[in-house]
Amino acid sequence: MGIRNNHAALPAAIVLSLGLALGGCGNGLGGNRSLESVHQPVVERTNFTLDVTAGPGGLSLPEQRRLAGWFDALNLRYGDRISIDDPLDSGSTRSAVEAVASRYGMLVAADAPATTGNINAGTVRVIVTRSSAHVPDCPNWSVKTDNALSNATSTNYGCAINSNLAAMVADPEHLIKGAEGSSETTVMSSNKAINSYRDAKPTGEGGLKATSTKSGS
Repeated sequence: MGIRNNHAALPAAIVLSLGLALGGCGNGLGGNRSLESVHQPVVERTNFTLDVTAGPGGLSLPEQRRLAGWFDALNLRYGDRISIDDPLDSGSTRSAVEAVASRYGMLVAADAPATTGNINAGTVRVIVTRSSAHVPDCPNWSVKTDNALSNATSTNYGCAINSNLAAMVADPEHLIKGAEGSSETTVMSSNKAINSYRDAKPTGEGGLKATSTKSGS
Protein backbone atom coordinates (compact mmCIF):
# COMPACT_ATOMS: atom_id res chain seq x y z
CA MET A 1 0.00 0.00 0.00
CA GLY A 2 2.82 2.35 0.83
CA ILE A 3 4.48 1.73 -2.53
CA ARG A 4 1.26 2.20 -4.40
CA ASN A 5 0.56 5.46 -2.64
CA ASN A 6 4.02 6.77 -3.48
CA HIS A 7 3.70 5.83 -7.14
CA ALA A 8 0.20 7.29 -7.32
CA ALA A 9 1.31 10.54 -5.71
CA LEU A 10 4.17 11.04 -8.17
CA PRO A 11 2.04 11.63 -11.32
CA ALA A 12 -0.28 13.86 -9.32
CA ALA A 13 2.67 15.93 -8.12
CA ILE A 14 3.99 16.22 -11.67
CA VAL A 15 0.60 17.33 -12.99
CA LEU A 16 0.29 19.89 -10.19
CA SER A 17 3.77 21.28 -10.83
CA LEU A 18 3.09 21.51 -14.56
CA GLY A 19 -0.17 23.31 -13.85
CA LEU A 20 1.59 25.85 -11.67
CA ALA A 21 4.30 26.34 -14.27
CA LEU A 22 1.78 26.84 -17.05
CA GLY A 23 -0.18 29.17 -14.85
CA GLY A 24 2.96 31.20 -14.23
CA CYS A 25 3.73 31.29 -17.93
CA GLY A 26 0.18 32.32 -18.67
CA ASN A 27 0.43 35.24 -16.28
CA GLY A 28 3.74 36.29 -17.76
CA LEU A 29 2.52 36.09 -21.35
CA GLY A 30 -1.02 37.19 -20.69
CA GLY A 31 -0.18 40.72 -19.64
CA ASN A 32 -2.87 42.79 -18.02
CA ARG A 33 -6.19 41.06 -18.44
CA SER A 34 -8.19 43.83 -16.80
CA LEU A 35 -8.89 47.47 -17.63
CA GLU A 36 -6.97 48.64 -14.57
CA SER A 37 -3.62 50.26 -15.33
CA VAL A 38 -0.56 48.43 -14.06
CA HIS A 39 1.38 51.67 -13.54
CA GLN A 40 -0.36 54.00 -11.11
CA PRO A 41 0.63 57.50 -9.92
CA VAL A 42 2.84 57.62 -6.85
CA VAL A 43 2.57 60.61 -4.50
CA GLU A 44 5.70 61.70 -2.62
CA ARG A 45 5.94 64.31 0.14
CA THR A 46 8.88 66.60 0.80
CA ASN A 47 9.22 68.66 3.98
CA PHE A 48 10.97 72.05 3.89
CA THR A 49 11.80 73.49 7.30
CA LEU A 50 12.80 76.89 8.65
CA ASP A 51 13.60 77.61 12.30
CA VAL A 52 12.59 81.12 13.33
CA THR A 53 13.25 82.89 16.62
CA ALA A 54 10.13 83.33 18.72
CA GLY A 55 9.70 85.56 21.73
CA PRO A 56 6.93 86.06 24.28
CA GLY A 57 5.04 88.23 21.81
CA GLY A 58 5.43 85.85 18.89
CA LEU A 59 7.65 86.67 15.91
CA SER A 60 9.47 89.94 15.57
CA LEU A 61 9.12 91.97 12.38
CA PRO A 62 12.57 90.89 11.07
CA GLU A 63 11.62 87.24 11.64
CA GLN A 64 8.29 87.77 9.90
CA ARG A 65 10.11 89.28 6.92
CA ARG A 66 12.53 86.36 6.90
CA LEU A 67 9.61 83.93 6.94
CA ALA A 68 7.92 85.78 4.08
CA GLY A 69 11.14 85.72 2.08
CA TRP A 70 11.40 81.99 2.65
CA PHE A 71 7.85 81.52 1.38
CA ASP A 72 8.76 83.56 -1.70
CA ALA A 73 11.86 81.44 -2.30
CA LEU A 74 9.76 78.27 -2.10
CA ASN A 75 7.22 79.76 -4.51
CA LEU A 76 4.46 78.85 -2.10
CA ARG A 77 1.47 77.56 -4.05
CA TYR A 78 -1.81 75.75 -3.88
CA GLY A 79 -1.42 72.25 -2.51
CA ASP A 80 1.38 73.14 -0.09
CA ARG A 81 0.70 72.49 3.57
CA ILE A 82 2.06 74.81 6.26
CA SER A 83 2.47 73.62 9.83
CA ILE A 84 4.27 74.71 12.99
CA ASP A 85 6.34 72.62 15.39
CA ASP A 86 6.36 74.74 18.55
CA PRO A 87 7.50 73.02 21.75
CA LEU A 88 5.83 75.77 23.83
CA ASP A 89 2.65 75.79 21.74
CA SER A 90 2.48 79.56 21.89
CA GLY A 91 -0.71 81.11 20.57
CA SER A 92 0.99 84.40 19.72
CA THR A 93 3.61 82.63 17.61
CA ARG A 94 0.95 80.69 15.73
CA SER A 95 -0.99 83.89 15.12
CA ALA A 96 2.12 85.59 13.71
CA VAL A 97 2.82 82.68 11.34
CA GLU A 98 -0.82 82.55 10.29
CA ALA A 99 -0.72 86.29 9.53
CA VAL A 100 2.25 85.81 7.20
CA ALA A 101 0.71 82.72 5.58
CA SER A 102 -2.57 84.57 5.00
CA ARG A 103 -0.79 86.95 2.62
CA TYR A 104 -0.32 83.98 0.32
CA GLY A 105 -3.87 82.75 0.79
CA MET A 106 -2.68 79.81 2.87
CA LEU A 107 -3.83 78.33 6.16
CA VAL A 108 -1.73 76.74 8.90
CA ALA A 109 -2.50 73.12 9.72
CA ALA A 110 -3.32 72.03 13.25
CA ASP A 111 -0.67 69.29 13.40
CA ALA A 112 2.90 69.06 12.12
CA PRO A 113 4.78 66.12 10.60
CA ALA A 114 7.87 64.68 12.24
CA THR A 115 11.14 66.22 11.03
CA THR A 116 14.81 65.49 11.64
CA GLY A 117 16.98 67.62 13.89
CA ASN A 118 16.36 69.15 17.28
CA ILE A 119 14.58 72.45 17.77
CA ASN A 120 16.74 74.86 19.73
CA ALA A 121 15.35 76.71 22.72
CA GLY A 122 13.56 79.91 21.77
CA THR A 123 12.95 78.83 18.20
CA VAL A 124 9.94 77.50 16.34
CA ARG A 125 10.08 75.29 13.26
CA VAL A 126 7.87 76.22 10.33
CA ILE A 127 7.29 73.32 7.96
CA VAL A 128 6.07 73.44 4.37
CA THR A 129 5.02 70.03 3.06
CA ARG A 130 4.92 69.78 -0.71
CA SER A 131 3.55 66.78 -2.56
CA SER A 132 4.48 65.65 -6.04
CA ALA A 133 3.07 62.90 -8.23
CA HIS A 134 4.65 60.81 -10.95
CA VAL A 135 4.23 57.41 -12.57
CA PRO A 136 7.45 55.42 -12.16
CA ASP A 137 8.75 53.07 -14.82
CA CYS A 138 6.14 54.17 -17.30
CA PRO A 139 6.28 53.23 -20.10
CA ASN A 140 8.32 50.08 -19.71
CA TRP A 141 9.12 48.35 -23.00
CA SER A 142 11.32 45.67 -21.46
CA VAL A 143 8.32 43.41 -20.83
CA LYS A 144 7.33 41.58 -23.99
CA THR A 145 3.78 40.21 -24.02
CA ASP A 146 1.60 38.68 -26.68
CA ASN A 147 -1.54 40.65 -26.00
CA ALA A 148 -3.38 39.57 -29.14
CA LEU A 149 -3.39 35.88 -28.23
CA SER A 150 -4.19 36.39 -24.56
CA ASN A 151 -6.89 39.05 -25.09
CA ALA A 152 -5.08 41.37 -22.68
CA THR A 153 -3.94 44.95 -22.58
CA SER A 154 -0.32 45.99 -22.61
CA THR A 155 1.47 46.57 -19.32
CA ASN A 156 1.86 50.17 -20.51
CA TYR A 157 -1.90 50.56 -20.83
CA GLY A 158 -2.94 53.84 -19.18
CA CYS A 159 0.58 55.26 -18.97
CA ALA A 160 -0.22 58.40 -20.95
CA ILE A 161 -3.40 59.20 -19.05
CA ASN A 162 -1.93 58.54 -15.62
CA SER A 163 1.25 60.48 -16.38
CA ASN A 164 -0.70 63.47 -17.66
CA LEU A 165 -3.02 63.33 -14.66
CA ALA A 166 -0.06 63.24 -12.27
CA ALA A 167 1.54 66.19 -14.06
CA MET A 168 -1.59 68.36 -14.23
CA VAL A 169 -3.30 67.75 -10.88
CA ALA A 170 -3.18 70.93 -8.79
CA ASP A 171 -2.96 69.11 -5.47
CA PRO A 172 -1.35 65.67 -5.76
CA GLU A 173 -2.88 64.71 -2.41
CA HIS A 174 -6.23 64.53 -4.18
CA LEU A 175 -4.96 61.44 -6.00
CA ILE A 176 -4.90 59.71 -2.62
CA LYS A 177 -7.97 61.26 -1.11
CA GLY A 178 -10.36 63.62 -2.83
CA ALA A 179 -10.91 67.16 -1.62
CA GLU A 180 -13.13 67.40 1.41
CA GLY A 181 -15.82 70.00 1.78
CA SER A 182 -19.51 70.69 1.72
CA SER A 183 -21.45 71.11 -1.50
CA GLU A 184 -24.00 73.43 0.10
CA THR A 185 -22.33 76.58 -1.24
CA THR A 186 -22.23 75.24 -4.77
CA VAL A 187 -25.84 74.10 -4.61
CA MET A 188 -27.02 77.42 -3.21
CA SER A 189 -25.16 79.38 -5.88
CA SER A 190 -26.52 77.26 -8.70
CA ASN A 191 -30.05 77.43 -7.34
CA LYS A 192 -29.80 81.22 -7.06
CA ALA A 193 -28.85 81.52 -10.72
CA ILE A 194 -31.63 79.13 -11.77
CA ASN A 195 -34.25 80.98 -9.71
CA SER A 196 -33.14 84.33 -11.13
CA TYR A 197 -33.55 82.96 -14.65
CA ARG A 198 -36.97 81.53 -13.90
CA ASP A 199 -38.23 84.66 -12.11
CA ALA A 200 -37.10 87.02 -14.85
CA LYS A 201 -39.97 88.56 -16.80
CA PRO A 202 -40.19 87.70 -20.49
CA THR A 203 -38.64 90.35 -22.71
CA GLY A 204 -41.84 90.65 -24.78
CA GLU A 205 -44.15 91.11 -21.82
CA GLY A 206 -44.23 94.91 -22.18
CA GLY A 207 -45.11 94.76 -25.84
CA LEU A 208 -43.05 95.67 -28.83
CA LYS A 209 -41.31 98.99 -28.96
CA ALA A 210 -42.63 101.31 -31.65
CA THR A 211 -40.04 102.19 -34.23
CA SER A 212 -40.11 104.44 -37.24
CA THR A 213 -38.71 103.70 -40.65
CA LYS A 214 -38.12 107.41 -41.32
CA SER A 215 -34.60 108.59 -40.94
CA GLY A 216 -33.99 111.49 -38.56
CA SER A 217 -33.34 114.93 -39.95
